Amino acid sequence: MNEQENVQLVRQGYDAFKKGDIPGLLQLFADDIAWTLDKIEQVPFSGQRRGKDQVTEFFKLLDENMHPLQFDPQQFIAQDDKVVALGHAVWSVKSTDRRFESDWAHVFSVQSGKITSFREYTDTAASAAAFREPGPDVAI
Repeated sequence: MNEQENVQLVRQGYDAFKKGDIPGLLQLFADDIAWTLDKIEQVPFSGQRRGKDQVTEFFKLLDENMHPLQFDPQQFIAQDDKVVALGHAVWSVKSTDRRFESDWAHVFSVQSGKITSFREYTDTAASAAAFREPGPDVAI
């Protein structure tokens, strides 16, 4: 596939995600996809995964823990087998009812018409703070 076809594949994935079509999204992935987010304490879907089964679990945990209030891929940059998507998101954490927002970068690798890897770069501190339960007030 050429760079524009790779971008189209990634766009198709975002469209499926935004529609809640996770089975359709998973069909775009290689069976042994490498899926990487930074590990964040108290964020159950963070960290590394490999393969469609583990990525399916990622989307299940994401849905159980957060609700997207805004999720906008805004720019796509392609070179060779890489596609970088830049965007912005606002999320609500279900357990704490806190919101956080962040710009993000997603880096995809595409081979033979399938997404073979995904890496997210985002504001991990904002995410961690939104998942943290409020502590007791400290008297001064």
